[in-house]
Amino acid sequence: MKTILAFCFCTATSITLCFGWGATGHRAVALIAEKHLTAKAKKNIEKILNKHSLAEVSAWMDEIRSDSAYNQTADWHWVTIETGKTYEQSPKNPHGDVIESINRIVSALKLHTLDARKETEYLKMLIHLVGDIHQPLHVGCCDDQGGNKVKVKWFRSESNLHRVWDSDMIDGSKLSFTELAGFTTEPSLVTITAWQKNTVYDWANESIALRARVYAIGDGNLGYSYNYKNFNVVQEQISRAGIRLAGLLNQIYGK
Repeated sequence: MKTILAFCFCTATSITLCFGWGATGHRAVALIAEKHLTAKAKKNIEKILNKHSLAEVSAWMDEIRSDSAYNQTADWHWVTIETGKTYEQSPKNPHGDVIESINRIVSALKLHTLDARKETEYLKMLIHLVGDIHQPLHVGCCDDQGGNKVKVKWFRSESNLHRVWDSDMIDGSKLSFTELAGFTTEPSLVTITAWQKNTVYDWANESIALRARVYAIGDGNLGYSYNYKNFNVVQEQISRAGIRLAGLLNQIYGK
């Protein structure tokens, strides 16, 4: 039963509650990625996206949730990795997950054999999913629907833990996506290289390592203290996502 519940964390009953980072966070990830693209990769991507920026299309995969033609993508935004287990050891969602989807999409894009429509869609999906896996609660552990069922108050307003990490902390900062991206610390070249060498499994393990602080919610009345302890984590995860997305896109389109 726990496995079934975990697989259902983004079903129709909770689909509106599992957006990764919200539009502001996804656009910040995309903007950071754009700044780290090679000239060749940027040129090729501009052609595929018809000169739309990465930031413009970064929330597309959330926008298509209302289109039944894309129902099969609902579970691609998240993964369940049980505490104390690896991805390989955890039960797999037969409909796919964020790790499987990123690996499959990257492999398909690297072949350069997709038709124009499919390539555009896969590129927009990749931009989004790399952001999603860096939101810690998109790597779920149990039957709480990635924190959606953990009811909390955010500055006295009703919320849930997933929403706090998706958007409440970011929206509370009053930063635009350009400011959010610009206010993240630019990592050193050594750090950029290290981040881009990490695998998608490493990314998921980083989200797992954040669980203790994510779930340290006390009585559930969250506000200044929780934000102070964790907003820097939000910023770093967005930075890591952007740098790593750029690394993938440079591999695919920059050679």
